Amino acid sequence: MVSKTVKINLTQDAEERPVAVLVQRASQFESKVYVHAEDKKINAKSIMGMMSLGLSQGAEITISADGADEAAAVDNLAEYLVSAK
Repeated sequence: MVSKTVKINLTQDAEERPVAVLVQRASQFESKVYVHAEDKKINAKSIMGMMSLGLSQGAEITISADGADEAAAVDNLAEYLVSAK
């Protein structure tokens, strides 16, 4: 299992779109991918679960993955969240 904590950098008008892109990116990987925010652990491949998190600018979250491509999954999602436009 690999994990990384990142600070979200979303544009001010970003709401559903960045979450949808995050879910699409997570779904490209074979590994099980999760986002941990506060006391919640959400499957990053679930659009409804991710929408329930209410991710916002400056929030710190942890991305974790477990599987064959876990490192690539975590790196890809972390890169997207710190530079989402």
